[in-house]
Amino acid sequence: MDFSLSEEQLMIRDAARDFAQTELLPGVIERDEKQEFPKDQVKKMGELGFMGMMIDPKYGGSGLDTVSYVLAMEEISKIDASASVVMSVNNSLVCYGLQAFGSEDQKQKYLTKLASGQALGAFCLSEPEAGSDATSQKTTAIDKGDHYILNGTKNWITNGGSADYYLVIAQTHPEKKHKGINAFIIEKGWEGFEIGPKENKLGIRGSDTHSLQFNDVKVPKENRIGEDGFGFKFAMKTLSGGRIGIASQALGIASGAYELALEYSKQRKSFGTEICNHQAIAFKLADMATHIEAARHLCLKAAWEKDNKKNYDLSSAMAKLYASQVAMDVTVEAVQIHGGNGFVKEYHVERMMRDAKITQIYEGTSEIQKIVISRGILNK
Repeated sequence: MDFSLSEEQLMIRDAARDFAQTELLPGVIERDEKQEFPKDQVKKMGELGFMGMMIDPKYGGSGLDTVSYVLAMEEISKIDASASVVMSVNNSLVCYGLQAFGSEDQKQKYLTKLASGQALGAFCLSEPEAGSDATSQKTTAIDKGDHYILNGTKNWITNGGSADYYLVIAQTHPEKKHKGINAFIIEKGWEGFEIGPKENKLGIRGSDTHSLQFNDVKVPKENRIGEDGFGFKFAMKTLSGGRIGIASQALGIASGAYELALEYSKQRKSFGTEICNHQAIAFKLADMATHIEAARHLCLKAAWEKDNKKNYDLSSAMAKLYASQVAMDVTVEAVQIHGGNGFVKEYHVERMMRDAKITQIYEGTSEIQKIVISRGILNK
């Protein structure tokens, strides 16, 4: 069993680390306070190839493996989880979904722009009554022959206001339940498509989260992804890969907070010595480092399985479940190690603690991951 990284993978990791330090760290606190979307930074991420990392170069992507993607996501998330979730959605959900299941025309028209960073994508599944329960789609797409008429509401959509293209899940044949669901590519600016106000969130405040309204939106038949009724399978297969991205984001938040706490513990003194010399703090750091390393291995295992075309549903759910819990636990401890300074914005860890919570919620709550895992181990 070889745990070493290739020279290319190390290069990608180091490039992401350098970008995060030089481009994301300056202004990250201000962007959080102002809920400011990192537009310039996302553009540069596209120019560096971080927005379509696993996409074939013939479609504008970087042609890298999923392990490289995990490494880059961790480094970006250490500094700015708002930027990393933009990267995650565009890579894991939108670009992957189009490359794996889109038609050649759809790839040429949409994927090339998304993977190269010329355009930004959003994945639209959640609704007021259909968050984790993806089968209960109230958004409808009525078949009118050469087009569909789309009506409904989508909630909590990352990149909701900044995206150019939207992958929208909707119900076409209610009598068929989940087998009647379809997935469509919608363009910003189409008549009847309205973007609601930006959500005022606890964490990842720089990311662009909106509700979307579709009022008799005319969708060309060629913008349906896959065969009629493929939408639910499309969503589930895409979300499985998305969990690797979110697990990597959680890993990055945790490792970033740990690194700050470790450094602070070596500088802060109490009772005549650096606080890292006190067993109470040293033991916290030991636990944090161990849990982070375990989460990292789960993320890399899921990525390796995906790269080797194995079934990664179980491993990605485990990685997402565990890494998100580690992110929450480690950031809380990082605030505690900082003491009163941990409550102050300039030390970053309070923002990381707020950002960590969402990793337990999106791409399916922790309870949903346990359902996926239990079904896997019980062979259901």
